[in-house]
Amino acid sequence: MELIRGLHNLKKQPGCVLTIGNFDGVHLGHQELLIKLVSKSKKMGLPSLVISFSVTPETFFGRPKARLSSFRDKHLFLKSLGVDKHLLVRFNKSFSEISAASFINQILVQKIGIKHCFIGDDFRFGKDRLGDFSMLKNASDENNFTIEKINSVLLDGRRVSSSGVRGLLSEGNFISAEKFLGRPFSISGKVAHGEKLGRTIGFPTANISIHRKLSPVLGVYSVLIQLKSKTYNGVCNVGKRPTLGGSKTLLEVFIFDFNKEIYGEYVTIIFKQKCREEEKFESFEALKKQIKKDVEKSRLFFQSNIS
Repeated sequence: MELIRGLHNLKKQPGCVLTIGNFDGVHLGHQELLIKLVSKSKKMGLPSLVISFSVTPETFFGRPKARLSSFRDKHLFLKSLGVDKHLLVRFNKSFSEISAASFINQILVQKIGIKHCFIGDDFRFGKDRLGDFSMLKNASDENNFTIEKINSVLLDGRRVSSSGVRGLLSEGNFISAEKFLGRPFSISGKVAHGEKLGRTIGFPTANISIHRKLSPVLGVYSVLIQLKSKTYNGVCNVGKRPTLGGSKTLLEVFIFDFNKEIYGEYVTIIFKQKCREEEKFESFEALKKQIKKDVEKSRLFFQSNIS
């Protein structure tokens, strides 16, 4: 799959079948749309193109949300579904001021060469979000492209959405979140050097660089750790480590029965159970006692949930 960073790097093309959105988490609703996108592109003999944003509109307008997936993971999900091209647009002041009509005529028609478009039922575009399905439908007749609206996917009577997944994760409901996502919720990243305080109390942790100011999960969790071709059990903390005076959100994982150096390795943390909220303890010793309880709870969880 070709990654195109910015409209200015998009080469002239004969046409494409496209869709637009944040696609955070690439959940079941996204997957249904993307499968139809790829299928339609093959029937038309044109490349499939997904437009997403490096800075989301919500973040630009001061309403940031916790990301379900990193850019790397989102890109790999799109690739696995067979998408041909991924156009990454930086949502900034100038982009936010493009009118809906100009977005259609100058970007979709002239720049991108739209021939068919799939959009979700809640899609809005252009300055002040004035563009919608009906505007695109009217423009399609004049500019020789077709458009198709994809309705939301319902699961157990609930609309599958990124916000819905965030809500389930905040509740610690990983079973339902997995249903919405079509896979277990996970966070991936490289193991980085930390302060190495965990090893002083018998719990050496791997610090995962997650690069997120907001996390959809906060607290202590029983997790699976995928490293290369192997999977390990463990317990992780996602938070600011208040007992140690931390201010930055970090992910630290203690891998059971493991003593290898893995700095620089790429790992995937799969969340299975929430043990507790993160809290500030009176002393380092009190924290150590609680970590022992967290480890015992997680070991029991995995013993009773052997997969």
